[in-house]
Amino acid sequence: MTWTQIYIPLGGLGLSALVAAIPIIVLFYLLAFRRWGGHKAGGVAAVLSFLLAVTVWQMPVQMAVSATVMGVLVGLFPIIWIVITAIWLYNMSVESGDFDIIKSSLATLTDDRRIQALFIAFAFSSFLEGTAGFGTPVAIAAAMLTGLGFKPLYAAGICLIANSAPVAFGAIGIPVIMASKVTGLDTMTLSQIVGRQLPLISLIVPFWIALTMSGIRGTLQVLPALLVAGISFGGTQFILANYHGPYLPDIAASIVTIVSLIALLKVWKPRETWYFPDEIGKEKVVHASFPLIEVLRAWAPFLVLAVVVLLWGLAPVKSVLNSIFFTTFEWPALHNLVVKTTPIVNSDTLYGAVYKLNLVSAAGTAILLAGLLSVPLLNNYSFGKAAVCLVRTGKQLVYPIMTVMCVLALAYIMNYSGMSSTLGLAFAGTGKLFPFFAPVLGWLGVFLTGSCTSSNAFFGSLQATTATQIGVSPELMVAANATGGVAGKMISPQSLAVATSATGLMGREGDIFRFTIMHSLGMLLLICILVWLQTNVLSWMMPW
Repeated sequence: MTWTQIYIPLGGLGLSALVAAIPIIVLFYLLAFRRWGGHKAGGVAAVLSFLLAVTVWQMPVQMAVSATVMGVLVGLFPIIWIVITAIWLYNMSVESGDFDIIKSSLATLTDDRRIQALFIAFAFSSFLEGTAGFGTPVAIAAAMLTGLGFKPLYAAGICLIANSAPVAFGAIGIPVIMASKVTGLDTMTLSQIVGRQLPLISLIVPFWIALTMSGIRGTLQVLPALLVAGISFGGTQFILANYHGPYLPDIAASIVTIVSLIALLKVWKPRETWYFPDEIGKEKVVHASFPLIEVLRAWAPFLVLAVVVLLWGLAPVKSVLNSIFFTTFEWPALHNLVVKTTPIVNSDTLYGAVYKLNLVSAAGTAILLAGLLSVPLLNNYSFGKAAVCLVRTGKQLVYPIMTVMCVLALAYIMNYSGMSSTLGLAFAGTGKLFPFFAPVLGWLGVFLTGSCTSSNAFFGSLQATTATQIGVSPELMVAANATGGVAGKMISPQSLAVATSATGLMGREGDIFRFTIMHSLGMLLLICILVWLQTNVLSWMMPW
């Protein structure tokens, strides 16, 4: 027996949207002001959303329970699977002593913390976002920065801010491809529009990182590096997105940026090497010199990771891997039993609930394989030690695992009950101002789900329908959903859980949330203004 979603359960859209926002408001409050751990704040928000779904949105209890359980399992696989394997790979590098060699090799390029952040948090993590996405970049990059000596809070916060640049083209362009599938709009056109929005953000992200770390004076000291990083990344991203498609902008941009920064450092160095204030007096460290073969061996796990993850993301390889083991489950008491209706969709549509179990082709499995291939390359390491390290890593991540499960439960309840749609309709009701608020929908979607792909899948149709009704380009509004989503990534509880697990700050998601929230809102405001201008003043930027 089916159940039809109700979008205005309290008689008025404003009041209904306000009540729908209660779990999100409570989650914000507990993280930002009470500084609760993510597992506690997420648990409270999930319980609230469940109660509201059943009592106000009149979702059958059995369906609400089913949506909750599905969200929990999606949190475990594929999300937690990625986090555990990524942190495991890093932990092995530390245990073997090879990470000390990595630190030394980076120091031969630069001791400057700002430029190290450009290499790791901005460029290298963008490569991982372009190939794998779904938490891998922050997990690896934040762990590496912490190992280099960054304060854990800054390592986590800087990586979350930097990860905004590649998100819309992450995982071989899946967010844009998903937006095209759910709306029927041309993939290349969407890629071109996102490619005329996101590169502008990518251009300023290096400056944003430097300002956050060292202020205006410190930023000006490394202006050449910031210009090289921003122009290399943003320019490459623009060219690939507009003339090739959504598949390679991040991968190519990150490689070009790393090569460009290395070339720059051959002819330029900052006059003053910048360290965190608590490092002053300790910075005069003589770094051990290692033979090139030792340096390459120490970096090998991460080089292997890059290659394996890149291969895993290629469509022909993924097709073969899926043929080995790939199964789907039509989720009981939920699949095609919920009916989405107007104005969210043009006509009544059954809401599918299919759980995908792709054990072999999952990004976490690619990282696991990279770790196994790396064991013989690690210094004085063995598969027995690797197994013990994997178990210990799982125990280390108990609280982040709980956080992700709670947050995904919250997202699935809100989506299947119609609460998220109620919030979306409230933004759509802004009429001619909708182009300004369209990115906010993408931001909200990524905050709830931790995924730009999921946000586009959920709000893409609503963006296109509303755009048609108010007489603006549906392609522009759908692209705005993807671009706005990049600002939500840095405050998503799922991302916070990954960052805390990578930096040893388990239970301190609230501290990282306070670190990133104003950056997220500031970036969102810039995107909102840009999209609104592109509907009129800057319409010449569009590919038509």
